[in-house]
Amino acid sequence: MTLQGLNGAYALAHHLSFAAGPGGLPCVQVRNAHAAAVVSLYGGQVLAYRPVGAEADVLFLSEQASFDAGKAIRGGVPVCWPWFGHDPKGLGRPNHGFARIRLWSVLRTGTTPAGDTQVTLGLVDTPETQAIWPHAFELTLQITVGTTLRLALTTRNTGNAPFEITQALHSYFTVGDIAQTTVTGLHGCHYTDNAASAGGAVKQQTGAVRFTSEVDRIYTEVPPELAVEDAALQRTIGIRSEGTRTAVVWNPGAALAAGMADLPDEAYQRFVCVETANAGDEVLSVPAGDEHRLVAHIGLKGWCPASA
Repeated sequence: MTLQGLNGAYALAHHLSFAAGPGGLPCVQVRNAHAAAVVSLYGGQVLAYRPVGAEADVLFLSEQASFDAGKAIRGGVPVCWPWFGHDPKGLGRPNHGFARIRLWSVLRTGTTPAGDTQVTLGLVDTPETQAIWPHAFELTLQITVGTTLRLALTTRNTGNAPFEITQALHSYFTVGDIAQTTVTGLHGCHYTDNAASAGGAVKQQTGAVRFTSEVDRIYTEVPPELAVEDAALQRTIGIRSEGTRTAVVWNPGAALAAGMADLPDEAYQRFVCVETANAGDEVLSVPAGDEHRLVAHIGLKGWCPASA
């Protein structure tokens, strides 16, 4: 559908419109009394979210991000699906699956009684996806933009047999200085350390997560509430999750960032990924006709609710 067609069918006065975004990709532009946000239909990916009064965007988007078809966008909240990480079968399929490099459809838009703006995007199987991953599915992402940002990713198995997935809402959060940033809520949790120097060792977290070099960890049996404590920007980002027992914490560090074409060398200092996920050993089996919902509810301190 063209931008004109999208605006004719789904635009909401004083809330939501469609326009060409970076690289000419179609984007949803949201602005309401509570916040502003940008969502790329390519990848079904939130690129920006900024509550009214916030001094900096909650989400990080690389200045060198690629906006070309077939390539992932570095930043925002990529949707990793139907697998997280490397191709689990070693067939050379894309890292983190194919959802983040496909054009999603707009299913509906609307507002809530609280004045939040909602847009629901969808992705379904096609002959092309069947050639990569031979299963029938309906994937929806409901995005609610208000004083908090709520993402609800629902996987529905429309086939005749169960299938397995891993997945993540791969949130990139803006921070003032990674050296002054900690992630709290994971004390006592075990994690698989996937940093280059760790070799996949299983360890236990003590205290807050701190960043002095590459951090690439899958945590297990995590609590539903985590936080990014950002001393440089003097703010806390709260993350509340549903439908998950794992979380991923990632920052590439200086050495890895220097080799990434879509990330400035120093940009690792300005973000941290705390990902709401079903990853590692948390492999989901979705029966035929059934569904699974993964939710991330994100907000600045004082705005993240006690329940999603």
